[in-house]
Amino acid sequence: MDFELGIYHFGELTPSPTTGALPSPGTRLRELVEQATAADEAGLDVFAVGEHHRTDFAVSSPAVVLAAMAENTSRIKLSSAVTVLSSDDPVRVFQQFATLDLLSGGRAEIIAGRGSYTESFPVFGYDLNDYAELFSEKLDLLLRLREENPVTWQGAHRPALVNGDITPRPDRELPVWVAVGGTPASVVRAGRLGLPLSLAIIGGAYRQFAPFVDLYRQAAAEAGHDPDTLKVSVNSPGFVAASHDEAIEVSHPYFQAGWMANHHQRGLGVPMPRMAYEAQSTPSGAFFLGSPQEIVDKIMAQHELFRHDRMMIQLGFGNVPQREALKAIELLGSEVAPVVRKEIAGSSPLATATAEVSA
Repeated sequence: MDFELGIYHFGELTPSPTTGALPSPGTRLRELVEQATAADEAGLDVFAVGEHHRTDFAVSSPAVVLAAMAENTSRIKLSSAVTVLSSDDPVRVFQQFATLDLLSGGRAEIIAGRGSYTESFPVFGYDLNDYAELFSEKLDLLLRLREENPVTWQGAHRPALVNGDITPRPDRELPVWVAVGGTPASVVRAGRLGLPLSLAIIGGAYRQFAPFVDLYRQAAAEAGHDPDTLKVSVNSPGFVAASHDEAIEVSHPYFQAGWMANHHQRGLGVPMPRMAYEAQSTPSGAFFLGSPQEIVDKIMAQHELFRHDRMMIQLGFGNVPQREALKAIELLGSEVAPVVRKEIAGSSPLATATAEVSA
């Protein structure tokens, strides 16, 4: 497998920490399309947008935003950073992403999650008491939908399907990842189903997440899946600039504002002082903040621990100015991605064996 580097966003609508100006949803969405276009041109592998259902986020319909990106890009994979499957209809999710896959020439992905933000549950009439059961049942239906058509299926939280004709059909099996934030049961579920794992690491020391990846591969093996064929993605906040100091200077004010305004407890957000932000940028911290070489070094250190296949960076959380975000994307594409790909390809067992034979 080739190592992939990508970017993900949730389209925060955070007031500027310098002017207090609030971007409009339309402006923010157009900026995301421009960023995806830049990422495609820079040679990055994946661009993802995830959904929230609050006025301080611009993206509630990832497939619609990704469809706009599809028309402006040619090769980059287009993914939902998370589809909150628990409060959505798997039939509509499948149809929307199948349509996106056809429009984009086979570049669509679904990253399905239970939802760490729960605002969508009352909006769409779901009871949070059914939180775990909803996801399990709907994931089961989504997987059935990509495997067969027509479909006959019955569950507790959606009308039954009897020879349901679900169209359009994509030209390939639609990739479905499982998003996990650190719940062992979720990791085990993904492993048992043989689905790729999308692991969010958004704080603390990243090494504490190694047991989750080990548990995932163990569960997969016990269920009869080959762990070596299952992909793992690590997803963390970050920002890259020409130097470490510049990356911190540019991104911290926006991250701090976003962390206060957009965190789980709306209006009671969690402060992120600069000292704590910089602590997350150290070699042991979770955030990918710094120069291109620092980003390369942290990806390589995590790859040695996780043996993952994809790194996704939540770039410039809190509305870093568009000009700076585009510069960061160019640096990721030109100075980080080629080095990481080369170093990981050179460290693979196949490359090592080939080098030994040549010697």
